[in-house]
Amino acid sequence: MISLYTIGFTKKSAERFFNLIRDNGVKQLVDIRISNSSQLSGFAKGSDLDFFVKEICHIPYTHITDFAPTKDLLDRWHKKEVTWEQYEQEYRSILKERNILKNHSIKKLNGACFLCSEDTPDYCHRRLLAEYIKQHSKEEVTIKHLI
Repeated sequence: MISLYTIGFTKKSAERFFNLIRDNGVKQLVDIRISNSSQLSGFAKGSDLDFFVKEICHIPYTHITDFAPTKDLLDRWHKKEVTWEQYEQEYRSILKERNILKNHSIKKLNGACFLCSEDTPDYCHRRLLAEYIKQHSKEEVTIKHLI
């Protein structure tokens, strides 16, 4: 069985964020944002997260842009040029086109927590990614959203 987690950093204190990761037994934090270096990210900038998760949670941090939407898709979503349903469909097509299930070992993602900025998974690609993996994996997959 493969266990996947998701988390967003928006509207969370650093204390709550890192406690959620540690207390749920997450084995690795996988950043799935297009860019992980924005000053608006606060404690969630990639270089800082790499340090914090090692020191606080004793787990590795990785940034996998193959799991991110395209900048074009994200921009069109923010400008309301596409509906959420259109976003979902296009994002899933991107994952399929990138052949993520063959290019990334799903077994190695066991215990991984997908990180993005949205505070809840409802309208976030981290939920879509986890569901895509669950739907297309030969392994049994469970998903837990840390909110």
